[in-house]
Amino acid sequence: MDFKGFFHIAGQQCHPLTILDDHSRYLLGLKACQNQQRETVKGHLTSVFRQYGLPDSFLVDNGPLWGPAHAKRYYTRLNAWLFRLDVKVIHSRPYHPQTMGKDERLHRSLNAEVIKQQQFDDFSVCQSGFDDWQHIYNYERPHEALAMDVPVSRYRPSQRGFPEQLSLITYPSDDQVRMVSKGGQISFRDHVFRVGKAFIGYPVAIRPTLTDGEFDVYFCKQMIRTISFSQVQC
Repeated sequence: MDFKGFFHIAGQQCHPLTILDDHSRYLLGLKACQNQQRETVKGHLTSVFRQYGLPDSFLVDNGPLWGPAHAKRYYTRLNAWLFRLDVKVIHSRPYHPQTMGKDERLHRSLNAEVIKQQQFDDFSVCQSGFDDWQHIYNYERPHEALAMDVPVSRYRPSQRGFPEQLSLITYPSDDQVRMVSKGGQISFRDHVFRVGKAFIGYPVAIRPTLTDGEFDVYFCKQMIRTISFSQVQC
């Protein structure tokens, strides 16, 4: 998933959001967005998940929606939502756009065949043009990487359905559970540790590691950081 660089519609920025299946090149989502905000992306992802099911993982760049991969223990509220859905978030390598090469090629084609070919009057007209091109891309256009097949011939929807209501977060009985405070912190054994504001108001689980004095902190099934008493200053 990625945003293509913006272009202008009637003086406003349009940010095309693309959601591409890595295996089949099937284009699950192509949305004309007026911004790159969390709720906008979450709404479009929800629509895609309802139609196609949940993926096992997402490959994303290092933009502010996801948190930079080089910033250790940094997560966003969108990360937390995906973790609750048991979707793993994988970051591309910083400063290596080739990691997102399939998206980049898709964006070049979208730019050459749609955006540069028409002057859109409003976002609804643009979205209609995107919808038409998405159908062509998935059902009519052969891909060399697919032995000249079309993406729909290779794509299979996920068997994991989208839950309309998220279940309560629970952990095994032998975990030590703490609620994340308004500051993004937890208290454990008379010490305060930061786990991130993305998890404010949620319970996290603390599990011992094989190293004495070290514990892993989990949010749902995702290990979000390691805390160590050897680094605590008395």
